[in-house]
Amino acid sequence: MSKKYKPTLIILGWISLGILGIFLFSIGISSFMYEIVVSYKKDIKIIFSCIGVFLIIFSMKKFFSSIFNGINKHNSNGGISRNDLNNIIYKEKVLSKRPKVVVIGGGTGLSVLLRGLKEYTSNITAIVTVADDGGGSGILREDLGMLPPGDIRSCILALANTEPTMEKLLQYRFSEGILKGQNFGNLFIAAMNEIYGSFELAVKETSNVLAVTGKVLPMTLENVKLIAVLEDGSIIQGESDIPVKNKEIGSKIDYVYMEPKISFPLSGAVDAIKEADLIVFGPGSLYTSVIPNLLVNNIVDTIYNAKGTKVYISNVMTQPGETDEYKVIDHVEAILKHSREDLLDYVIANIEEIPNETLNKYTNDGSMPVVLGIEDERILASKNIKLIKGKLIDVKKDYIRHDNLELSKLLMDIVKKKK
Repeated sequence: MSKKYKPTLIILGWISLGILGIFLFSIGISSFMYEIVVSYKKDIKIIFSCIGVFLIIFSMKKFFSSIFNGINKHNSNGGISRNDLNNIIYKEKVLSKRPKVVVIGGGTGLSVLLRGLKEYTSNITAIVTVADDGGGSGILREDLGMLPPGDIRSCILALANTEPTMEKLLQYRFSEGILKGQNFGNLFIAAMNEIYGSFELAVKETSNVLAVTGKVLPMTLENVKLIAVLEDGSIIQGESDIPVKNKEIGSKIDYVYMEPKISFPLSGAVDAIKEADLIVFGPGSLYTSVIPNLLVNNIVDTIYNAKGTKVYISNVMTQPGETDEYKVIDHVEAILKHSREDLLDYVIANIEEIPNETLNKYTNDGSMPVVLGIEDERILASKNIKLIKGKLIDVKKDYIRHDNLELSKLLMDIVKKKK
């Protein structure tokens, strides 16, 4: 007999034994079967019941033992491990029953949060801005007439359950030749867009290939352009040019808007918002990642009328040319200015100090910590917005990021409090 089929036959044998056990147990407890088969002999009825129970337990134990032995043998050849299987079962049976969370934004900040959030719930929908027009995404957008894939790709990888090699491949950026500066993951999504003829389907199928936890959706399928109006009256067109040109001008951003002014949200994004237990804004670039999502038609009213609690996560560092000298309250007021005064229920802000050696590298580039002003807490309270303060800094390789696990825990606590 081929070794290939031996494990399967063994497993089938244990299943057959279990079926026999169920049959004998049924005979033992059924008065009808007892009367027909054993002719009122009470002792045999008890024996059948005991044998049946024993065979059921024994066969189940052997069945699962065979499964795990097969997994261990497969793992020795580079396959799935028992820990991997446990994680899959945990996510399928436990995390699938956790709160439904919608996270709105874009950029690095959003992907960092998603990596932590997927450890607490699998009911995640990331709704991502498509206003990006710089770097490799901008080139693909101009050359192929597609929506920018960069922020979408980062969020898909953050929620993906894939091997490290595959993640490295999709994060790889070409350094030479005609593809210099292009990210392989962006090219992959571009190829999927060509295959399916739809950016929405391209994102969905890419998510399926990478076994994504939850969903990643573009906020809109419209080809939008972000425009900033500065306090001195200057106008800057294009998401990637806003921080760069504003640094040269030296003014503050008054407000941003998008063209075309009529753009409609993705229906899947609307449905996710309506069903969510928690709706989170940020973290991420205030004017170029978070707020653009609020400029899509009717999305503010959809968010406001949704049952979920609305939370804004303030950035830990200012962004040169975009949020220079901004405190927590400045970030919040910009969100409300582009939506409505009573949109938010909570604001989460960092109060942990950043190590000087890391901070110095940021301050040299014009970036400063986002701090709570003396009046910030009082102003937030006057707007009926609850403030949650925490030590939320995570420094890796001299990069300052949010502690995604601690941040995710705070978000889950908010849902628990509401329930």
